[in-house]
Amino acid sequence: MQYVPFGKTGRQVSRLGFGMMRLPTLKKGDSQVIDREEAIRMLRFAIDAGVNYVDTAYVYHGGESEILTGIALKDGYRGRVMLTTKLPQWLVEKESDMDRLLDEQLKKLDVSYLDFYLLHALDGSSFDKLKRLNYQKFLEKAKADGRIRHAGFSFHGEKDAFVDIIDGYDWDMAQIQFNYLDDTAQATLEGLLYAQRRGVPVVVMEPLRGGALANPPEDIRDTIDANPRGWSPVEWAFRYVGDFRNVPTILSGMSSMEQVQDNLRIFEDVKADDLTEHDKVFLAALKRSYLSRIKVGCTACNYCQPCPQEVQIPRIFEACNEAFMLNQPSSLKWNYGGIIKDNADGSRCVACGACEAACPQGLPIIQLLREIDAQAR
Repeated sequence: MQYVPFGKTGRQVSRLGFGMMRLPTLKKGDSQVIDREEAIRMLRFAIDAGVNYVDTAYVYHGGESEILTGIALKDGYRGRVMLTTKLPQWLVEKESDMDRLLDEQLKKLDVSYLDFYLLHALDGSSFDKLKRLNYQKFLEKAKADGRIRHAGFSFHGEKDAFVDIIDGYDWDMAQIQFNYLDDTAQATLEGLLYAQRRGVPVVVMEPLRGGALANPPEDIRDTIDANPRGWSPVEWAFRYVGDFRNVPTILSGMSSMEQVQDNLRIFEDVKADDLTEHDKVFLAALKRSYLSRIKVGCTACNYCQPCPQEVQIPRIFEACNEAFMLNQPSSLKWNYGGIIKDNADGSRCVACGACEAACPQGLPIIQLLREIDAQAR
């Protein structure tokens, strides 16, 4: 296992981090029933092989992940890792909630302190709320009384908000979703490089985009198999993220011992600034291949919003494009189910035409909504 400096913490961190969000389960479709014996075996195997960064959160596996993580880190394993969990900021309604939730999480993990405590899933509005509730005072108090050693945040918003948050506090780290398909989404590559200029190391989550990049469509897999590097789809994705000097550790949500072993093998040789120009050209071509599968040329400009019937047109098109791009038709039904639940699906369209008149791309929105609605149900 390779180790690199973790920002200003003075610690050395393994390039591979263990994400406790996709643990093996005993019941299909029930994430709360973790296969505890196998999950503990996997995590301890990874730690014995050199992984020293473990990431969990209040909501992972329906609240069971923190409990399982605490159990797995018994028998001397706690002292061998940097342990991270996250404040569920959506549950914070008053200032005292932050202390209450942190204490609850320490109890669930059965530990006296956390190496890192992150404000979870921030965006612009949630950060504004935490500012009003004196998050800085809370973090400073928690560091002073020894409950946490380092403070950071995880992020799911727009780049401008990411920059504002980076500038808002003396962070020890930030955590973002980043991979070769998402370099212009959420925090973006530009945001990652801004964090680097500000001296904030970035831990990457979703390097495989929820596993999608590990199982590409057949034509993209054939392209990868033909590359003389001989790297698997998983290895290409990890090496893209690992090439950035400001990314000390990369989280992988491993669901089987086979995945643990494969990840450990790959990370024996994932170094920053190691990709050649040919490699970067190849990765750019892979991204273009994915994007070419998109069915609707929506740019999410939102000119079609608000719809008089409250149809969330860009969200529907995004769900459709995601499913076709990744060749995951089941994801369309899943995501569209959420849109139906929000009473924002295409069946509400009355063909008034306001959206088509406003669309800069000239898309036949009414017909597209009908087709997607029929396919997604």
